[in-house]
Amino acid sequence: MTAPALPAPASVTGRLSLLDRFLPVWILGAMGLGLLLAVLAPGVGALLHQVEVAGVSVPIALGLLLMMYPVLAKVRYSESHLVLRDKKLLITSLVINWLLAPAFMFALAWIFLADLPEYRTGLIIVGLARCIAMVLIWNDLACGDREAAAVLVAINSVFQVFMFGVLGWFYLQVLPTWLGLETTSAEFSIWAITLSVLVFLGIPLAAGFLTRTIGERRRGRQWYEDTLLPKLGPWALYGLLFTIVMLFALQGDQVLARPLDVARIALPLLIYFLLTFAVSLGIGGLLNMGYERSTTLAFTAAGNNFELAIAVAIATFGATSGQALAGVVGPLIEVPVLVALVYVALWSRRFFRNPHHSALPARTPELAHSSAQFDSYEEKP
Repeated sequence: MTAPALPAPASVTGRLSLLDRFLPVWILGAMGLGLLLAVLAPGVGALLHQVEVAGVSVPIALGLLLMMYPVLAKVRYSESHLVLRDKKLLITSLVINWLLAPAFMFALAWIFLADLPEYRTGLIIVGLARCIAMVLIWNDLACGDREAAAVLVAINSVFQVFMFGVLGWFYLQVLPTWLGLETTSAEFSIWAITLSVLVFLGIPLAAGFLTRTIGERRRGRQWYEDTLLPKLGPWALYGLLFTIVMLFALQGDQVLARPLDVARIALPLLIYFLLTFAVSLGIGGLLNMGYERSTTLAFTAAGNNFELAIAVAIATFGATSGQALAGVVGPLIEVPVLVALVYVALWSRRFFRNPHHSALPARTPELAHSSAQFDSYEEKP
């Protein structure tokens, strides 16, 4: 039986509210506002550094929690077992995230930053920090599989705790030695990594799960998804924009002080995000995963946990180090690029013959009644 055709990307974009349609503009504006604060109020950075949680400034931590909670409240946790049965998706995601992507970033770092060891090391650290935060936003905007995204993010979090230090040792010391390259000594705190995962994923995940569980039990799924979620939805966008402003207010002075260095770091990052996304989306298509799960695979592979990368770089090398600057440039490039890739993903749906995964009910993405959040509806023939 032929799957119903998805609506054209233009029709989906047409359902977007004014805020959603110009999301890249608001994100670039938030970056600009953060940089402006760094210039006009240089004391803001020092103030933000005074209190930290898991190596991240408290205001930024609060913004991340606010950003992730509405998305995790939208996940249908009762359907997560369907994702766990999809061995093809799980194995492919693990291979891309923990074998291919770090190796690709290592190669790019040495190709483009061989003469700048601090930036090179910072870039490798960014490649090791697999995404557990903003990927949920991008995946939701691109109408990816929410349940699959939640499961893959959880798996990445567990692997991050156990593998970040090991891979850091391998890519900074072992592999360079094998290749006759310069090595970098670095100590990674397993506790710091664990705390980062517990705070930035554990808290909003628990809150989202409890919200859906209690809400559905008391009022039913229809009320929960038609009434409550539209009220929670806009807060993901508010949290995202607030986080970006705070992040660039915190590190904007470094970005503005070394524009040429930023450009050199930005180029390999741009190549990394674009190629990793395109290859992962293509692999999903070749493996017949369908649009929703191919998109989720691509975003979870292309996104990086810049919060953890910045925290590790600062804790290991210092707040004014080149490694920390490389971590800061990460979201400077990642945020606008992955927003653009949301539109690329929506456009690419026309190339998927079977847009839905066979294990899930047939459905298509549609914008919820709230800003920057998509919901789904049953397709009609």
